[in-house]
Amino acid sequence: MLAINNLEVVYDNVVLVLKGVSLSAKQKTITTLLGANGAGKTTTLKAISGILHAERGQVTRGTIEFDGMRLDRLAPHEVVRCGVTQVFEGRRVFENLTVEENLIAGGHLQRDRTAIRKGLDHAYRLFPRLHERRLQVSGYLSGGEQQMLVIGRALMSRPRLILLDEPSLGLAPRIVDEIFHVIARLREEGMTVLLVEQNATLALEIADYAYVMENGRVVLDGPADALRQNSDVKEFYLGLNELGARKSYREVKRYRRRKRWLT
Repeated sequence: MLAINNLEVVYDNVVLVLKGVSLSAKQKTITTLLGANGAGKTTTLKAISGILHAERGQVTRGTIEFDGMRLDRLAPHEVVRCGVTQVFEGRRVFENLTVEENLIAGGHLQRDRTAIRKGLDHAYRLFPRLHERRLQVSGYLSGGEQQMLVIGRALMSRPRLILLDEPSLGLAPRIVDEIFHVIARLREEGMTVLLVEQNATLALEIADYAYVMENGRVVLDGPADALRQNSDVKEFYLGLNELGARKSYREVKRYRRRKRWLT
């Protein structure tokens, strides 16, 4: 459904952030992007959704295709019309609007009131707490409720592909479990999910396929089950060495650098 081929992205006509990234996401699956901060994961999502120009970035090489359509030539609202919606990191709600007004804003491309009503019902089924808070001003919601709201708002445009950027960031474990349960449910409903997530353990538990990015490149990919068993992934992203003991990422990085220096 989604195919990215040899993608390069430059910011301010100077900084090369993505360096020949190629990846794909099959229909009705969850694909996750793993990697440290600055690896290029969020930039990849922004290139797909078409908002790079707002941040002085541009695609300088490569293609992004969704269901046979070129997305890298489209404006952000045209990308949404094609069935692709992004949920940004940081729970960006319209703080002065109520929960229901936020959701309705997410369906602004819908011309049919019946479709908006169905979208609201869908969001409330996925997140019953939003229905309880539907008349409350969004700025007073908890962090977990705001994360539910931005996902529900994105679903109002009836996307076929949803891009999720760090949905677990700063949330309590119980809320994270609830959010990830809904993400898995979206796949069951026929939606395709591209997930950026720092919590590699959680991401690999629900994903079908995974890519590992470093310094703007894809350095490893494969089925999520296989990557969970990969020794490098265990050590760098799951914090486990070959004996199963937990190890800090800082210690692993220091060990790797020292090993390269000695050789």
